[in-house]
Amino acid sequence: MALIVQKFGGSSVADAARVMNVARIVTDTYKAGNDVVVVVSAQGDTTDDLIEKAHEINANPSKREMDQLLAAGEQMSISLLAMAIEKLGFPVRSLLGWQAGFNTNSVYGAARIKNIRTNRLEAEIAKHNIVIVAGFQGINRYNDLTTLGRGGSDTSAVAIAAVLHADKCQIFTDVEGVYTADPRKVENAQKLDEITYDEMLQLATLGAQVLNNRSVEMAKKYSVELEVLSSLNPVPGTIVKEKIKMEKMLIRGVTKDTDVAVISIVGLSDNPGVAFKVFSKLAQKKINVDIILQSVGRDGTKDLSFTVSRENGPLAIAQLEEMSIIEGKKITCKTDAAKVSIVGAGMESHPGTASTMFEALYAQNINIQMISTSEIKISVIIDEKEADRAVSAVHDAFIPNE
Repeated sequence: MALIVQKFGGSSVADAARVMNVARIVTDTYKAGNDVVVVVSAQGDTTDDLIEKAHEINANPSKREMDQLLAAGEQMSISLLAMAIEKLGFPVRSLLGWQAGFNTNSVYGAARIKNIRTNRLEAEIAKHNIVIVAGFQGINRYNDLTTLGRGGSDTSAVAIAAVLHADKCQIFTDVEGVYTADPRKVENAQKLDEITYDEMLQLATLGAQVLNNRSVEMAKKYSVELEVLSSLNPVPGTIVKEKIKMEKMLIRGVTKDTDVAVISIVGLSDNPGVAFKVFSKLAQKKINVDIILQSVGRDGTKDLSFTVSRENGPLAIAQLEEMSIIEGKKITCKTDAAKVSIVGAGMESHPGTASTMFEALYAQNINIQMISTSEIKISVIIDEKEADRAVSAVHDAFIPNE
């Protein structure tokens, strides 16, 4: 007998027919002699609908009250799935995040899991109940509901698998696994049988929407082997783990991220400490900076460009305009940009990877504005309108149609 954690996203439980489909997947796993803990997201677009309802009342609601509201989405899902499993004749218990023992910090809207008290989970498993847990949520030291941020249900599932030492953690989505690119946009995208934690983390961070990056970090930290597979088509998925078999394929994936704002400051003083002052000011407001480009000093000045999320663009500009070293300098914020990236753990030992990528973009007459590299990825900033064409061109250059 194995303990299996299964997570189902919003599209997998979007309507009654899909809820019944998930119930059959769960009960088939249970009938095979396994203990099963299920983590569920809110149905379909429920979270977006709840956000819209909130803004109809208050354009700027507090994050605490938003967490109170958004937690309702997962509460609906777990109850409906439990009812479906009851209908099929199996023992089941649904639990909210706090009932399942999720204790978090007090950062509303983006809480971090501090610990999971497993008493209730273990008691329900001992009774041979199928346990359904509301993902994305927990409770803080003030007994307030908290949410873990977008994609938080993935993190909930991995956390449960880690603390219960589950034999397997399956992440069910509406695609059949992890692909070398978005199969809806790139015709010859190929499904991967396996991928390393590090590669998956880079893909998730750089725009691939199959797994939440925090869940991959946690899986790597606690050695939780993940399987990404489809809830709609019963075929083998993609295994995410520490080590994989060596393959000929150098590049594991090509991603696109349009949540990018490029901020440029022209004519900064070319003195020591200027960059430190700029980025420490942004850090005070917890604004994450990604790619940074600084020009060579000339005539006592230099230019500085960097990327932040689009949401943080206006806040970053406001922070910079408060600084005396910025006074009188030209600041721009470009929001029609995108980041296209390639990821592959073997990249550092293969000369010519960057030139192949740049050649593919040049052949499509796509201009590169900024470049960032590491031993496992290369990212470029380009115009957003060119992003889909860039992904296809780069994908074809590294992963030709077979």
